[in-house]
Amino acid sequence: MADLKAFAEQLVNLTVKEVNELATILKEEYGIEPAAAAVAVAAGPAAAGAAAAEEKTSFDVVLKSAGAAKLQVVKAVKESCGLGLKEAKDLVDGAPSVVKEGLAKDEAESLKKTLEEAGAEVELK
Repeated sequence: MADLKAFAEQLVNLTVKEVNELATILKEEYGIEPAAAAVAVAAGPAAAGAAAAEEKTSFDVVLKSAGAAKLQVVKAVKESCGLGLKEAKDLVDGAPSVVKEGLAKDEAESLKKTLEEAGAEVELK
C-alpha cells in the first residue's frame, strides 16, 4: 500500500509539462489515449489548487540574451548552476533558454541579480 501512496504522490506533484509527456507516452507506447479531463483526474483533484499555488512559489530563470559581456555571463552561469564551461557556453549561446527551473522566489531573484550584474538580460517566469 505504501508504494501506491508514493505513486499517487508522484502523480499529484507532476507539472503540466510532465502530465503532457505522460499522456504522450501512454498514447504512443500503450495505445491509451487519455482525455484531457482524465489527465487532470490522474494528476489528482488537489493538483488544480497546487498548480495555482505552485505558480506563485516556483519560478524559472530564463536567460533572454547574454548582452555585451557574454564571457562574464558564461562565467556566472557556470558558477551559479555548477555546469562545465562548455555546457554553460552552450546554454548562453542558446538564449533564450531556461537557466534553472522550479526555484523559490528568493533564489530565483538572487540568480537573476547575479546574471544581470554579469550583463545578461534575464526574466523570471
